[in-house]
Amino acid sequence: MDDIGTADLCDDRPDDVEVCSSPLRLYGGRRRFHGEIATVRTDGDAGLVKRELASEGRSRVLVVDGAGSLDVALFGDRLAALAVQNGWAGVVVFGAVRDTETLATMDLGVAALGATPRRGRLDAAGAVGASFDYGGVRFSPGRIVVCDMDGLVVTEARKDGG
Repeated sequence: MDDIGTADLCDDRPDDVEVCSSPLRLYGGRRRFHGEIATVRTDGDAGLVKRELASEGRSRVLVVDGAGSLDVALFGDRLAALAVQNGWAGVVVFGAVRDTETLATMDLGVAALGATPRRGRLDAAGAVGASFDYGGVRFSPGRIVVCDMDGLVVTEARKDGG
């Protein structure tokens, strides 16, 4: 999947992909990214996001269920630096990010609903590894997310490695 975009995936495997209908914007330096999904569900608290990004990324993508809130940012430049350092391919936030000018210079895929300068709490409240639905797509650990300028799709990991 390294070189295939979301449009090609939809053309080549229409029955195997789910297309996210949420209006995500790309903020990171990588305009195309993919990887196995890891998840965090939180309500205005970036503490678990930080904890997850401090772990070994293994080219995964952290998908954050922020309940669609744009009140506070759940991700910014410091967490992005942590993600890059630990080998994450990207972060998708169903909520807000901040430090967008810096995010655009970093070798990391970042997609979110919007931006705000206000930081979220760091109490580590929420859940790690929970499955959730957003934009008509099921986000579950172990599934594969592909994101580019055309949108975001999710599919199951292929058994044949392709």
